[in-house]
Amino acid sequence: MAPILALKKPPREIAHILQKHIEDYKSQYRLGPEHLKIVSDLLNCRTAKLGGRVERCDTCGSLRIAYHSCRNRHCPKCQHVPRERWLAKRKEEMLPVNYFHVVFTLPHELNAVILNHKRLMLNCLFAAVSQTLLRFGKNELGGSPGFLAILHTWDQKLQAHFHLHCLVAGGVVADNHKRWIAFKGNYLFNQRALSLVFRGKFMQLLHHAYQCEKLKCEPQWYQTLKKTLFAKNWVVSVRDPVKDPQQVLDYLARYTHRVAIANSRIQSLQDGMVTFSAKNRKKNRTESITISAVEFIRRFLLHSLPTGLVRIRHYGFLANRNRQANLSAVRALLGSTPVTQTALACLEDMMRRLTGIDIAACPCCRRGKMLFLVEIPNYWARAPNRRLACAG
Repeated sequence: MAPILALKKPPREIAHILQKHIEDYKSQYRLGPEHLKIVSDLLNCRTAKLGGRVERCDTCGSLRIAYHSCRNRHCPKCQHVPRERWLAKRKEEMLPVNYFHVVFTLPHELNAVILNHKRLMLNCLFAAVSQTLLRFGKNELGGSPGFLAILHTWDQKLQAHFHLHCLVAGGVVADNHKRWIAFKGNYLFNQRALSLVFRGKFMQLLHHAYQCEKLKCEPQWYQTLKKTLFAKNWVVSVRDPVKDPQQVLDYLARYTHRVAIANSRIQSLQDGMVTFSAKNRKKNRTESITISAVEFIRRFLLHSLPTGLVRIRHYGFLANRNRQANLSAVRALLGSTPVTQTALACLEDMMRRLTGIDIAACPCCRRGKMLFLVEIPNYWARAPNRRLACAG
């Protein structure tokens, strides 16, 4: 009889913590619909509930069961392929110029407001950052910059830390796309000036939300919050420019399609306690953090995003509407040729490049290829009553 193989799983996953301690969490905290969807997807990811496929080796006849992924953007196991495909598209859009990495961070005094008004406040963050960079491009150089912004909501300890990573192309288009004006050397914009304008833009949007009663809070509390926020220096960090297109892609790979914590950082789950690794950037070392499983789940779910909220956005001449036409105009001004468009790699080629492993090769005999044999229907297709299935 041919052996039946199953894909190996890492020894510790977020799913293991949820499986063992989600009931403990529910006894202390309410699990809302968005959190319930995340928990359900992570628990069912790559299990029989989501269905899958059976493959058979064309040489030795070994069978392999591979279950489907949940594709939830909060799942650490489901981000590799979407990230690589997204990066492949961005490779076609790279320009032969310097790129600047800028990080805009909201003060922690806003954390409670954001967590209670996520969609509103995160959209305000994107709007404030984009308006700031577009204004500086126009006022400093007389043109429109092109940049993308990537939302992160966490720090290394999984605490709330709301910030945008922006990658800004090293110049602006001016005079109705007839001129390209490059930034001088390694200088983008004054960091202190960016911080002041960013604060002003965000506070203007915050006040508008309060006046429209989209932000619901007591007047006295709001006035105190305003004074506190205006008294603070808001953190904007302009990093050294990235000069090579491949380095730009490597930069993007670090920040796109990330979740609050990767499974690889989880070191142990024992006696209701979770230990995970965290970088201490001030001391330039990696430390181990130990917290209760319930607290770990609470921190992980802090970083859930509202349904439909886009966390990677493009602005200026890289905005979605006219991006290809704008890029063609910029390349003509720079005298560069467009990057040759290549077909997206299939999953097998992508995994071979990422891991060096041929996932189509038979892990048993090492000579044959695993070929599709039969589809495993998902749990919902097998359940006679979906409502009862969901309740179970």
